[in-house]
Amino acid sequence: MTQPPLLDVRDLRKHYTTPRKWLSGRKASTVYAVDGVSFTVQRGETLALVGESGCGKTTTGKSILRLIEPTSGAVSLNGEDVLKLSPHDMRQRRREMQIIFQDPYASLNPRMQAGELVAEPLNNFAQSDRAKMESGPERRERVAWLFGKVGLRPEAMTKYAHEFSGGQRQRLGIARALALNPKLIVCDEPVSALDVSVQAQVINLLTDLQAEFGIAYLFVAHDLAVVRHISHRVAVMYLGKIVEVAPRDAVFSRPLHPYAQILLSAVPVPNPRARTKRILLKGDPPSPAAPPSGCRFHTRCPEAQARCSQEEPQLEEKTTGQWVACHFR
Repeated sequence: MTQPPLLDVRDLRKHYTTPRKWLSGRKASTVYAVDGVSFTVQRGETLALVGESGCGKTTTGKSILRLIEPTSGAVSLNGEDVLKLSPHDMRQRRREMQIIFQDPYASLNPRMQAGELVAEPLNNFAQSDRAKMESGPERRERVAWLFGKVGLRPEAMTKYAHEFSGGQRQRLGIARALALNPKLIVCDEPVSALDVSVQAQVINLLTDLQAEFGIAYLFVAHDLAVVRHISHRVAVMYLGKIVEVAPRDAVFSRPLHPYAQILLSAVPVPNPRARTKRILLKGDPPSPAAPPSGCRFHTRCPEAQARCSQEEPQLEEKTTGQWVACHFR
């Protein structure tokens, strides 16, 4: 019997309305940041969300956590639609859904000691659920344990954020996200601001923690080398839509959607003598405030035909586990 997914996202949309500017004569418009995204994440799985800047990856992650309120759609965690929960009930669900931010320094309060930063989630929920959360001394032991889990010395609990390196700050962010034993963590480009050597350490840490605690990751990233190392499946986004979802090896060895093929062709090869065929895109991405009709990629697709501008392709399973939104795949 197939186990139901931990996270089930259906037709998620986030639209922003820009106000009308009377003096400049600019009319009100709608920005379709995320426009009908659907996917699932299994327990203990890493689904990587990739695509060029502005395609809606981060907005998708924050909408799932309701850090941004979605326009419409359904987000089910363990079979419960979190978009229908009241603020009080949603607060309780936040124990199970956490986030690691892209900039570790901007997400840490510079006035708080590192131990206080990691203990903050425990303190917040201790006020509303005293019976289940640890007491003061127990919380301190819990924080010291979390420091050890992410590779930090417990003696560093008295330091402030500016006394840590970038990689250490991100480890603090990971410890904060782990504090409440979540089932799902949204990783919003957690290593993009770090040096390459430190990136490897943080990625290995996330992999080890997933193996130990069974956490599921929604991993937002630009770096496809990182994605190849950490992910189980990959979802490719373009202009607010998912155009391909497949197991990692399938995406990297035989991508089907033209945009996924172009994206993979741009990955540098660590061999100066190797020659790779890079596919160059013409033109700039369309504005999410005025997306093209039909397939959103047809204005830049080298294989586009008349049907592509008229009819929007649906995400369909072309081979086992490989879903593609293209009329000709």
